[in-house]
Amino acid sequence: MDIELRRKIDELEQQLRAAAAENASLQSELAIALERQTVTAQILNVISMSRTDVQPVFDVISESSRRLLGGQTALVTRVVAGMLHVAACTAGSRISHEEIRASFPTPLTSSGIHSRVALSSAMAFRSDIETEPGVPQAIKDMARARGYRSIIVVPMLREGIAIGTIGVSRAEPGTFSDSQINLLNTFADQAVIAIENARLFEEVQARTTQLAKSLDDLRAAQDRLVQTEKLSSLGKLTAGIAHEIKNPLNFVNNFAALSADLTDELNDALAPVALADDVRNELDELRGMLKDNLQKIVQHGKRADSIVKNMLLHSRGGGGEHRSTDVNALVEESLNLAYHGARAGTPHFNATLRRAFDPDAGTAEVFPQEITRVLLNVMCNGFYAVAKRSIEEGAGFEPTLSASTRNLGDTIEIRIHDNGTGIPAEVKEKMFEPFFTTKPPGEGTGLGLSMSHDIIVKQHGGRIDVQTEPGEFTEFTILLPRVSNFSDNNSRRGEP
Repeated sequence: MDIELRRKIDELEQQLRAAAAENASLQSELAIALERQTVTAQILNVISMSRTDVQPVFDVISESSRRLLGGQTALVTRVVAGMLHVAACTAGSRISHEEIRASFPTPLTSSGIHSRVALSSAMAFRSDIETEPGVPQAIKDMARARGYRSIIVVPMLREGIAIGTIGVSRAEPGTFSDSQINLLNTFADQAVIAIENARLFEEVQARTTQLAKSLDDLRAAQDRLVQTEKLSSLGKLTAGIAHEIKNPLNFVNNFAALSADLTDELNDALAPVALADDVRNELDELRGMLKDNLQKIVQHGKRADSIVKNMLLHSRGGGGEHRSTDVNALVEESLNLAYHGARAGTPHFNATLRRAFDPDAGTAEVFPQEITRVLLNVMCNGFYAVAKRSIEEGAGFEPTLSASTRNLGDTIEIRIHDNGTGIPAEVKEKMFEPFFTTKPPGEGTGLGLSMSHDIIVKQHGGRIDVQTEPGEFTEFTILLPRVSNFSDNNSRRGEP
């Protein structure tokens, strides 16, 4: 009886020990599975938080692979332009880490296991580098130096093509379990998801930016079309008004000149008539005053006629014909026209005009209408700037615009200087670009300085420069060759 009882007790103890061992194994497996699940969730969380930066994902995968597989070193690589680059590395020592980093980037055709996996898009492993046949001696030497015996590398696949690798090396020999291989493959899939997310996010951002820019360009084009129509209508209106003014102005000029001549005939007719000295003196004085007044009418009539002609030229498209032109006269006419235009737009506007024309400036072979467009644009911008500063600073500010010319031999220099608001550096860089303007909508097309640059540089072979100090002044310098090589295709069209 005692023997039978002892046997049953022994069997029961064996069953208990087996159950405890199995329970311990299950607990261990459960702990490992829970840890792997936790790490997988952690990586997914990092992916969701790092939409554009995949580096945190690679770092977590590298560290987790090494820890969960009991490895000495874990390495994540990426394929870039046919080369294999380190994406993340978790090594057992600083020296190993530096050595691994120093061995990359490496060609996909090299003998390293990561390169072979990236090139073949298939998993590879070595259970014992020291004893496996066919391992190159250089690989054995490297493994000994870095202190590992076994290694496994899985590819990160996108549409069946490797875009990187994940590898873990261990100090001891041995095979890797299916669960360990599956874990690495899961990490590889998560890395690919992170890379794809970042790529797609960047593409969406780029596309969104492109669409926003296209929408802005479309709106700007619509605004330019509206502005062009306004300019076209304004040009027609200006031409019509100028024509209407020109007809009566011709009568004023012609009859004023004729009346001045008639005063001389009146003097000749009265010469033989006997008159008292005081009466004759009074008549001579009245005749002289009348003639002076008529000459002033003729003088200012011619000036008004010049302004009207410039208005007509300015309102027409085309560059006209190039011819030898007095530069001083061109600048003077443009200055008067621009000033009258500024005062017409702002009735209470006043500015001091300063002229310093070189008598030896002479003539240049130019398209007069086109140079007038340039000068009008620059001068009108100057008047706009001084008017703006005058509003900002009040009564103590004296708006001033200066125009000067200088003979430089084969070229003529024209300077237009204003003491307005100046131009900020970021605006100065773009000021000659088409459609760039700082004026409020409806006040500027952004075409003036761009066309002015083309007229001076491309059409006339000259140069246009600008010097400015924000809040102080702006000065445009135009250099015109006396003789230019014009071509029919060079002629500009449009309005400033």
